[in-house]
Amino acid sequence: MQSDSLRPGGDIGEIYELYGSMLFKIAMIHLGNKQDVEEALQETFFKLIDKAPHFNDSEHQKAWLIRVLTNQCKNMRGSLWRKRVTRLDDVQAYFAEPSDRALIDEVMSLPFKYKTVIHLYYYEGYSVKQIAHILQISESAVKMRLARGRELLRMELEGENEA
Repeated sequence: MQSDSLRPGGDIGEIYELYGSMLFKIAMIHLGNKQDVEEALQETFFKLIDKAPHFNDSEHQKAWLIRVLTNQCKNMRGSLWRKRVTRLDDVQAYFAEPSDRALIDEVMSLPFKYKTVIHLYYYEGYSVKQIAHILQISESAVKMRLARGRELLRMELEGENEA
């Protein structure tokens, strides 16, 4: 698909146009504020330019970008500075559907490994097999994380309805 496309004058702009919005939403779910999301996206695209990997097709490229971005988000969340500082923008502004905005706070409160699979499955429409490939984990691990994430969301939502 691309051998010289990431060289100077290549099509990074086109790649960003194709996947930028989706990657932004994924990072926003994990990081919660625009500045950190922009940094994660920047690092992801730097790695794309620096490594200039060969992709078999556009799905392979998309999966690679998601995997690099989620790893970058995980690294950023694990940093000492990030643990001591809590900054949250209005994440809901980045999700157009009212139903998305209603659940986004609950999804963001999930542990990292659960919100990743929940977002990829429900918001991006990936199958269990595709998520396993993207995150490089087993399909059973994806299914278990989805089940546990759903259970955590259900408990939180039921708790809110009782209050």
